[in-house]
Amino acid sequence: MALTLQVNGEARTCEVGTSLPQFLEQLGTNPRLVAVEYNGEILHRQFWEQTILKAGDRLEIVTIVGGG
Repeated sequence: MALTLQVNGEARTCEVGTSLPQFLEQLGTNPRLVAVEYNGEILHRQFWEQTILKAGDRLEIVTIVGGG
């Protein structure tokens, strides 16, 4: 069964019971190179594994870019 959530303003779906790291992997995102805002709050990495996505959640995923 799938649920719908908002990712960077776009509707996305994932399976019920998907953790945040699993979802990032499904998106093809390197978890070490992103910051995640979860329902309006920056989510510290220590909580990622225990964060199970729910219908209606809002994620903003920002890629960290190096430069010089």
